[in-house]
Amino acid sequence: MSAPQHLETYFRTDDGALNPELIASDEPSAEPRIRAAVLADALGRIQAFYREDSLLDIDRLNQALARELRRLTLRDMGRLRQKYQVRQLPPLPAMTHFETTVDNQVTALNRVRFYSGQGDDDVALSLEAYMSLLRGVRWLDFTRPLSEIDVNRQSPDQDEAQLRQAVHSFTGLRIKQRLDDTLEIPPLPETAQRILHLRMKPNAEVGDLADIVENDPSLAAQVVSWASSSFYASHTPVNSIYDAIQRVLGFDLVMNLAMGLSLGRTLKQPTDQPEGFIGYWTQSIWMAQAVSVIISCMPRRERPSFGLSYLAGLLHNFGYLVLAHVFPPYFSLICRYTEVNGHVPHELVEHHLIGITREQIGGVLMDLWHMPEEVVAAIRHQKNPDYAGDHAIYANALYLARALLVERGVRLGPSLSVPAELYERLNVSSGRVGEEMDILVENTDSVASMAGMLA
Repeated sequence: MSAPQHLETYFRTDDGALNPELIASDEPSAEPRIRAAVLADALGRIQAFYREDSLLDIDRLNQALARELRRLTLRDMGRLRQKYQVRQLPPLPAMTHFETTVDNQVTALNRVRFYSGQGDDDVALSLEAYMSLLRGVRWLDFTRPLSEIDVNRQSPDQDEAQLRQAVHSFTGLRIKQRLDDTLEIPPLPETAQRILHLRMKPNAEVGDLADIVENDPSLAAQVVSWASSSFYASHTPVNSIYDAIQRVLGFDLVMNLAMGLSLGRTLKQPTDQPEGFIGYWTQSIWMAQAVSVIISCMPRRERPSFGLSYLAGLLHNFGYLVLAHVFPPYFSLICRYTEVNGHVPHELVEHHLIGITREQIGGVLMDLWHMPEEVVAAIRHQKNPDYAGDHAIYANALYLARALLVERGVRLGPSLSVPAELYERLNVSSGRVGEEMDILVENTDSVASMAGMLA
């Protein structure tokens, strides 16, 4: 296969001939690609080349260069891509003429490949040929292999100890007898406590739930707005909380929506966040709606509780709020690492920086607050497609929801592989789930509107 024409200029030899080792290939390869990250500070821009099976340690790079670099803004990256007519910048110093640094781990490859920048095809060439293009670059150690970041996926019983250690290491706080004292997390809100009690009441009625919601004016206004939204297409006006529950939303949905809202308001949303990612409540609504789609595609007799599934979706990212609350100086650093490592799942970034993930933190806090076991398991194991323990159906549905949303362009992080066994475990058809998810994503404006009501 011939080389991509838009890159031929950069592969010409001194006599003008095209390097014969250069090929364009769509063949799968076990070798990791090389990525290019463009960073900037007050001193200007640089580009960093590194292997995609590694995490770019921006703090380490800044220390080595005595800089304060962070990833170039999305707007400026868009301008660069437009200037060079590529979807993403290939790791070629001569293309941009920016100061360039290359991670030393690149030299361990036998063959180099990277995205051509147009389409999904790769450019491939020998390491020797690629090295000839890197004259004048600076070689440094500024990455960590992803294989070395050992996230605790299988032992939730160790989460509390890991969280204690993280708090002790990064805040200098004295470890107290109770973890929730140590973390200085507010107590479970009164509304959430009343809903938990209502959940355990076998003969609970619509009037009981309406009373709880009406006692929280802000929550009451949001429930009515929710029921009146175009997403639920009520044909007549919603005049009361009772009406919203009985006629439009249903008992289960309102109970869990009220719980999710109450907990979500317990901690302030951080003012900082990784650029390019959607906000907390928008993520919550996407995941709650998507997991509902997946549950509805399951055989009726095998479906888990719709309400608990929806609640798990709403609260799936609660650990994000706790991260910002407990580790404020490091939360900003997590944001910067997440921006520059868009190919890396956030749990690897968080474990690298503080030794614990938001899923672990969220699971610990939900357990401390005596939330339903199904929700605790869903939040804790949502990033593990192989989880088959207690209440696995909730965690598996969350994983699939995220994977399918990302596949359709919802900005929740890097793409996730979906094992065929996951569909089998949930007993859903990939084709039907995909079609229903397409319909959901077509309603982006409605989802954004619903998230706006919550925020």
